[in-house]
Amino acid sequence: MKTYLYILVMAAATYLIRVLPLTFIRKPIKSRFLKSFLYYVPYATLAVMTFPAIMEATESPFSGLAALIAGILAAWFGLGLFPVAIISCAVVFLMEMIL
Repeated sequence: MKTYLYILVMAAATYLIRVLPLTFIRKPIKSRFLKSFLYYVPYATLAVMTFPAIMEATESPFSGLAALIAGILAAWFGLGLFPVAIISCAVVFLMEMIL
């Protein structure tokens, strides 16, 4: 019975998160600040979920940090998603062998 209650509460929370903005914001958003804030919310959410996973997925946080830095540099220089992932994995592998 508790499981059904949990499912009902989560369904209601998910529904409200999606429906409330549609009911309260009916006109186009004109505020530049609010538009820019809403534009960056998905990126910030993704970063908040990804960063701890990067640091905790390896034996040592140093190898995760090194892979993060290598991935950021590879992406900065224009490499695609697959090469960035390969470089990050290689850095983790090498750092784990060293440490």
